[in-house]
Amino acid sequence: MTSLRRRMLEDLKLRNLSPHTQEAYVRAVAKLAQHYGKSPDLLDQAQVRAYLVHLVEQRVSPSQFNVVRSGLRFFFGITLGRNWVLDGIVCAKTGKPLPVVLSRTKVSAFLGAVRSPRYRMMLMIAYAAGLRVSELAALRVDDIDSRRMVIRVRQGKGKKDRYVMLSPKLLTELRDYWKTSRPATLLFPGRRCGRVISRHLVNNACGQAARRAGIKKNVTPHTLRHSFATHLLDAGTDIRTIQALLGHRSLRTTALYTHVSMARVMATRSPLDLLATHAEATAQP
Repeated sequence: MTSLRRRMLEDLKLRNLSPHTQEAYVRAVAKLAQHYGKSPDLLDQAQVRAYLVHLVEQRVSPSQFNVVRSGLRFFFGITLGRNWVLDGIVCAKTGKPLPVVLSRTKVSAFLGAVRSPRYRMMLMIAYAAGLRVSELAALRVDDIDSRRMVIRVRQGKGKKDRYVMLSPKLLTELRDYWKTSRPATLLFPGRRCGRVISRHLVNNACGQAARRAGIKKNVTPHTLRHSFATHLLDAGTDIRTIQALLGHRSLRTTALYTHVSMARVMATRSPLDLLATHAEATAQP
């Protein structure tokens, strides 16, 4: 490892960014260096700008472009102290696609198609409690509080702890899982002792289960989180409660699920029907 990379990693740790973000930022700088075939600290503002233009021309998605921009901004601004390098380079405008949501029937078929008991347990929790994959990976045995029937989510997005409900059915499944797997500290330990499970492996398990279940949509652990929120909304759960369960900072983020709740869409009367009802009422003597 070069001293420059080591210094950037130290800066990332001091900022207390998530391991996933640290990995993405380091990868962004490495790709820049690879593109020019030289150490990134030798590059000037024009070269960095040209590289970002190159990414746009290569049709990199706006979200990926913004991750790269943020990584380079951190490297040049924090690690090298050259804040001006990315001056004038703004974030790419991203669209707001609706989240992919599975019906209850498809969720059931999907979970039934997960062959590994460990991955099935993880993905069941993702749907039952709305957890992110990073939160699933960090779950500890003592986070399952069967006395109060809650799950403690440690250091979720924004470094905030929260509690979510523990389903009685999920508790039964968790007890069966514990009897066969006997996890010590982490509920889902990685292959290396003391390390969390790789999100890549969890995503692969999702894709395989979706194919076995005959689901054409791109299913990820986050799809189950989206389904959790939408199904709660369909069942009449208050949106503020859903916000707290998901750990969203802003209610606007949670409100996105009102656009994918089919129960609400189907139950809403068109103003055309209301107009006709009003006309009939006013026509009566």
